[in-house]
Amino acid sequence: MLRDRTRSGMTRGKPGRSHFDRATVTGKVQDGPTQRMRRVAEDIRHRLSAVLARTEFRDPDLIGVHLTVAEVRMSPDLKHATIFVSRLGNIPTDPLLPALKRVSPFLRSAIGQGMRTKFVPDLHFQPDHALDEASRINRLLHSPEVARDLPNEAEADR
Repeated sequence: MLRDRTRSGMTRGKPGRSHFDRATVTGKVQDGPTQRMRRVAEDIRHRLSAVLARTEFRDPDLIGVHLTVAEVRMSPDLKHATIFVSRLGNIPTDPLLPALKRVSPFLRSAIGQGMRTKFVPDLHFQPDHALDEASRINRLLHSPEVARDLPNEAEADR
């Protein structure tokens, strides 16, 4: 038997579901990130890009390295941020991940100043492979095997 727990902050409803579940008006669980998750992720991306552009790190592996923050994904509780970074010139980012992990406390304090959230999220860095995947698909589309299956441009204009 379910008790009324509205006074203690819990909602009545189905057993096993809390009020923290992201549900739409129709009662279905939402698939993608919420508007708040997107807004916080974008704010972190802007702040982190500004800090990384200054390149004021004491870590010897990051001196003179220019990184681009491609995307930030937030966890539903906004306590963890996965940051996808890349380097210009198609240089691999994988060797820099341990150095970024070492400087993450400095980065957290730098982006936490002025944020209007209860917690500054933990930062988890991942290499961004989106550009590599796009160039691979572009090479496949321009390969002779695919080109022979496409109609000629003169035939397409008719």
